Amino acid sequence: MNGCYLGINCMMSTILITGGTGLVGTALGQALLDKGYQLIILSRNPASQNQVPGIRYAAWDIHKQTIDSAAIAEADHIIHLAGASVAEKRWTNKRKAEILQSRVLSGELLVKSLREIPNKVKSVISASAIGWYGPDPVIPNPHPFTESSKAATDFLGSTCQQWEESTSAVRGLQKRLVSLRIGIVLSSKGGALKEFIKPLRFGVGAVLGNGQQVVSWIHIQDLVRIFISAIEQENIQGVYNAVAPTPVSNRDLVKWLARFRKKPFLLFRVPSFLLKWIMGEMSVEVLKSCTVSAEKLSAAGFEFRYPALENIDKLD
Repeated sequence: MNGCYLGINCMMSTILITGGTGLVGTALGQALLDKGYQLIILSRNPASQNQVPGIRYAAWDIHKQTIDSAAIAEADHIIHLAGASVAEKRWTNKRKAEILQSRVLSGELLVKSLREIPNKVKSVISASAIGWYGPDPVIPNPHPFTESSKAATDFLGSTCQQWEESTSAVRGLQKRLVSLRIGIVLSSKGGALKEFIKPLRFGVGAVLGNGQQVVSWIHIQDLVRIFISAIEQENIQGVYNAVAPTPVSNRDLVKWLARFRKKPFLLFRVPSFLLKWIMGEMSVEVLKSCTVSAEKLSAAGFEFRYPALENIDKLD
């Protein structure tokens, strides 16, 4: 349905997106186009992108710290999603450097550009992740992590902290800054969920470790709506956990997914030692229990379409 939140006229508003061709960026971009926004998507190679009505591709290079100045000048809002995939490759020292630099250098380039290029940008909405938080002290955790909880000292905690710090200077430029700490995104088109789906093709539901670890998740449609609300609602600023209100155990997530796909399955436990051997340091994250609160987002007026797994009727 066309039309903007609270009747705001977005027909002439332009959104600049980094990371616009990824899982979240693709879904978000389509939703913004449907609402009448114009999009500029930053790319290392704009000429290689398929041309789509309503979308203009502009060049940037985070290592050379260069960007199309017209893209900054034309934008009314910036959505910052850029960052190398955390789950795509084994965490070698080289890959960990790519994960960190892709986030920090891109954030620093946006801040530098907003300082140096005359612009009309009202807000910057930046992705972050619940990797900010450490493991639950106990399972179940009666005190879920909130936005005021300290960053973990491990690789992802440190990465998320530097990620958020890279855009923090936006506030000093008199622009609204929102950082969304995103949970495990449920989408049939990619992301972490595809790893859960793979074994189900063979009738096996793979429970990781003991399966008791808590997974804080978000449906892709709700995540898209959170980003759009962050653009359109000026009362939303600062850090928010982008997670559903009802986190679940790894075991329950696998069982739900198998039932959702309506195929017979057997639960199979993948031992922790095997995950550590296969995945290396990354195994810490899939075995970690992390119960994250959605209360601040709900208090800001956001209403989830999919607050619990039982509410999900489709996966886009």
